[in-house]
Amino acid sequence: MLSIATFMQVLLPLYLIASVGFIARKINVFHTQTNHVSTQLLLNITLPALIIYSLNTKLTKELLISFEWLVAMSLFILGSSVIVAFISRKKARLPEQQKSVFESLIIFGNQGFIGYAIIFMLMAEEGIVYLTIFNSCYLLLIWSYGIYLFTKGAHKVNWKGLIVNPGIVSTLIGIVMMVLPLSWPEAFVATVESIGKMTIPLSMLLIGSLLADMRWQTFRQYGINRYLWIAAAFRLLVLPICLLLFLYVHVPFPLLVVAVLTSAMPSATTTSVYAQKFGADASFASFGVLLTTVLCLFTLPLLYSLLHWLYPYFY
Repeated sequence: MLSIATFMQVLLPLYLIASVGFIARKINVFHTQTNHVSTQLLLNITLPALIIYSLNTKLTKELLISFEWLVAMSLFILGSSVIVAFISRKKARLPEQQKSVFESLIIFGNQGFIGYAIIFMLMAEEGIVYLTIFNSCYLLLIWSYGIYLFTKGAHKVNWKGLIVNPGIVSTLIGIVMMVLPLSWPEAFVATVESIGKMTIPLSMLLIGSLLADMRWQTFRQYGINRYLWIAAAFRLLVLPICLLLFLYVHVPFPLLVVAVLTSAMPSATTTSVYAQKFGADASFASFGVLLTTVLCLFTLPLLYSLLHWLYPYFY
C-alpha cells in the first residue's frame, strides 16, 4: 500500500501552485479581471482539451469485459451522490448562493489530475484505461447537471446551452472516437495534451487567487461551517464506502480499487470555476475544495487499507 508520504508527494504540487496564485493576487500580479479570464479559459478551452486527450484510447475485447462493471459502478455512485446531495441541500440552512456549491461539493470530485496521478501510481497504464472508462459518465454529468445546479434558479434556463457546451461536445467526441476504428493525428493528440495539461495549474492558480480575496473573518466563518464538513464527509468517506457493496458480486478487485479511490477524490476545482462563472459563492466553494483536498491525505490511505482488509473475505 502507498504510504502517506507518497500521497503527499502527489498532492504537494497542488498546494504549491495554489500558493503561487494566492501570492500573485496579493501582490496584484493577478488583477480583478484575471479570475474571470481564467474561468473562461478553463471552461471553454483547457478542460475540453483535457477530456479529449483523456478519452484517446481504444476499447479492446478485454476492456469490454470490464466496461459493464465500470459503468455500473459509475452510475451507482453518481446516482447515489445526486440523491444524497439533493436531500442534503433541501435540509441545509444555507444562503441561496451557497446551496448550489454545497450540492456540487458532494457530487463532483477532482477525478482529473489527482485521480489520474494516484491510479497511475497504483496500476500504471492499465489503471488509466479503467479510469477513463469510469470517468465517462462523470464527465457527462459535471458538464450538464453540474452547470444546471448553478443556473436552475434563473427565470429561464438555457437548456440548449446546458446540452451544447464545450464540455459535453468534447466528451461525446472522445467517446465516439474511443469506440470507432479511427485515430486522431499525432499532431492533434500532442496539441490537446499540451493544452489540456494546463487545466490543473490554471485551476489551482484560480483557487489561490480566489482565496486571496477572502478576508480573515471569512476563513474563520467557513472553518466552523458544519455544512462544509458534512460535504467533506460525504465526498471523502460515506459515498465511496457505499461502493463496497460491489464486493458481494465479486467485481474484479482492480476495478473496485479504481472505482472506490476515484470516487473518494476531493471536491472538484470545477465547483469553484462554476461558482465564479455563474455568480455563486466562489469563496465558499474554494474553501470547500481546499478542505477536502487537505483531508483526502488521510481518507485515501484509509479507504485503500479498508479495501485490502476486506478483499480476502470476498475473493
